[in-house]
Amino acid sequence: MKKYSFVTVILSLVFLAFTYWTEKDVFVNENYVFAQKQLKHLLDTANKVDTLFPRTTGKGGQVLLTNKYEWTSGFFAGSLWYAYELGKDEDMRKQAIKWTEKLEPLKNFTEHHDLGFMMYCSYGNAYRLTKNIKYKEVLIQAAKSLSTRYSPKTGSIRSWNRFGSWDGQHKYDFPVIIDNMMNLELLFFASKVTGDPTYKNIAITHANNVIKNQIRPDYSCYHVVCYDPQTGKVLAKETAQGYANNSTWARGQSWGIYGFTMAYRETGDKRYLETAQKMAQFYINHANLPADGVSYWDFNANQNGYLPSVNSHAPETPTNYRDVSAATVTASALLELSTFKVPDAANYRNAGIKILHSLSSPVYRAQPGKNGGFLLKHSVGSIAHGVEIDVPLVYADYYFLEALNRYKLLN
Repeated sequence: MKKYSFVTVILSLVFLAFTYWTEKDVFVNENYVFAQKQLKHLLDTANKVDTLFPRTTGKGGQVLLTNKYEWTSGFFAGSLWYAYELGKDEDMRKQAIKWTEKLEPLKNFTEHHDLGFMMYCSYGNAYRLTKNIKYKEVLIQAAKSLSTRYSPKTGSIRSWNRFGSWDGQHKYDFPVIIDNMMNLELLFFASKVTGDPTYKNIAITHANNVIKNQIRPDYSCYHVVCYDPQTGKVLAKETAQGYANNSTWARGQSWGIYGFTMAYRETGDKRYLETAQKMAQFYINHANLPADGVSYWDFNANQNGYLPSVNSHAPETPTNYRDVSAATVTASALLELSTFKVPDAANYRNAGIKILHSLSSPVYRAQPGKNGGFLLKHSVGSIAHGVEIDVPLVYADYYFLEALNRYKLLN
């Protein structure tokens, strides 16, 4: 049997370690170079209009833009910040500042719950990377505005002003959607930088009620829980964007994994860590998850026992489309979840990396110069509403870039 010297073994291990990190760095850098070119292409389109924000593409492939009051408005600036962080391109930084500062009026916006998406993805990344005090003050005011939607009676932040059930018969005045977990990070931030626990307490109470009322025994989740605003009683558990009220909408599941992982990071509360892990296990171990880790838009679409309500458009679209946006959010969440001391950390890490590699393949990643400048293809906005089906979406790109950054920082 051949013997190896101690020095030879050490050098071999060093070489293997170097090779591993080099492969990761090459992967991240190749995706960054691609993303930078695509974003500059998208910037050419956006800067011609200059007042609207990229969201998706239309049937003819043209870029569709929205005003700053739409829930997706902050993702474009956030993507520019992540691209800057990956490559330190000064022009990308200038564009990130420009598109972030266009959103400043939203600091006083109170008409829906999405201020976390709109302001923390833009101004939050801006402050993290620049430490500009002006950005911190904007975020604090945005947290104050978001807090106006909190009700002590329900213990929750009101998502929309009203929700009409797909059954065409019921309307509710205090709907809370699982997406709202993503907006809590803005509140945690505000308490950290001000020392005022009010914002954090609202976030904690909201998260606790999500566990109580929105998470099912198998750790899937309802999309919408509707409360009586006078008594706090739960009136209904339904879906707005999923296949059926009792199905598991894939992006909703990803919002939950991400939101509870973040809540654990900010509080150290083991209930949040347990919830994040079990929601993650539901996703990555599900029998209906494709081998590449990129989920269908709903885990139960077109299955027996799941019936869309009468006004839902889901039956009109029998194709089981993938939802890349759900996959990007999940990948980013799993990579963070893997940094905590949990038994399945390696599994979460490997699953997150696997999804990232799948998304970087030609199946999901756009051809350079195509796709309107968006990075990824094959996302779903809302099949139930009959909109944004099998298209690029700006938030899929945002969480893809965030996941790349998180992967780059992993030891």
